[in-house]
Amino acid sequence: MFHINTILHPTDFSESSRCALHLACALARDHGARLLLLHVASEPLIGYTEGVIPPDPAAYLEEVRELLNRVEVPDPGLSVERRLAVGDHVTEILGQAQEDSADLIVMGTHGRTGLDRLLMGSVAELVVRRAACPVLTVKMPVPVSLPATQEVTAVALPS
Repeated sequence: MFHINTILHPTDFSESSRCALHLACALARDHGARLLLLHVASEPLIGYTEGVIPPDPAAYLEEVRELLNRVEVPDPGLSVERRLAVGDHVTEILGQAQEDSADLIVMGTHGRTGLDRLLMGSVAELVVRRAACPVLTVKMPVPVSLPATQEVTAVALPS
């Protein structure tokens, strides 16, 4: 049987990541696993106007850390650790998964296709290809309940 002790959830704070977080939390709860929330920040960009405006890396990282700390975990009973890394997204995600012996990575996708995917790349795709553990990707949110106009009624089948 596949034992899940540690689940890594890389987040970029997007809607897709929030949906993946809900699934990661459910799996962590069901398996009694610890959940690692990871955000990989990019190096701060240098702004150019009339002169070079060097970014304040400490302020930037503090802002990102605050966003990570504000991510709401739906189940307060879970064992959750929050990690912040700086660098290449794929490298950092795979490194964190290896360092913490993650049994599963649960992450969202943005569903880019065509030229956007070619130009932007796909972090999720590269993680799936290179990870040593299983990777579960979540593309679309799963509705929690149906709207009142779409209620499902039970149909009795003849016996």
